[in-house]
Amino acid sequence: MHDGDQRTMRERMIAGDLYLADDPELAEQLLRAAELMEAYNSAPARDRRERRRLLTELLGHVGEGTEIRPPLRVDYGAHIRIGARSFANYGLVALDVAPITIGDDVQIGANVQLMTPTHPIDPQLRRAKWEAARPIAIGDNVWLGSGAIVLPGVTIGDNTVVGAGAVVTRDLPANVVAVGNPARVIRTIEPGTEPHTLPPAEPTSETTESRAESRMGPGGEAAAGPAAPAQPSAPTTRPSP
Repeated sequence: MHDGDQRTMRERMIAGDLYLADDPELAEQLLRAAELMEAYNSAPARDRRERRRLLTELLGHVGEGTEIRPPLRVDYGAHIRIGARSFANYGLVALDVAPITIGDDVQIGANVQLMTPTHPIDPQLRRAKWEAARPIAIGDNVWLGSGAIVLPGVTIGDNTVVGAGAVVTRDLPANVVAVGNPARVIRTIEPGTEPHTLPPAEPTSETTESRAESRMGPGGEAAAGPAAPAQPSAPTTRPSP
């Protein structure tokens, strides 16, 4: 499978071509990342300076004001760049065999997975342990709901919201809401005109009481006519930080 290619396995990997992960240079880089990752995940919560030092040493770039709550899981770390004022909740898995680029002001929910590795469909190549990777790019001000999975080669445009548990298999444009498996766009976002918060999942007690009163007669008996329809609840696939 080498076909006379004189590049190192790391060079092949970075280029997005098939490579063998069982390579001494790559193994050493994986161990370096594992040691830094272990130190970061076990660093004292009150020692913010040390946690920041370890994170900036582990990742390729960390913007000002960005926070990633441990535990964090990466492959190499050095191929991850994250902008300013971004936040990732507990349990981020970012397998950076290929570059992962995360913009400014991004919100990442708990247990999100950013997965760049791929494997050949051809069974012979796969048995021979060849693999590859494709980069992931997350635009500015994106919100990835808890448990979302972003697959290799995906780009997500600025301001887009991805619902909790969604599986993003292809690019998403800017300014949309996408949910489901595979993720599909359900509506566009008009910046500056959206409500400040998502609707509650269930009606509040005040709303429920008001609705009940509207269906009761003066003596407390049920009023004639059909009951008022219940208000729709928010979709269960809405994002959750």
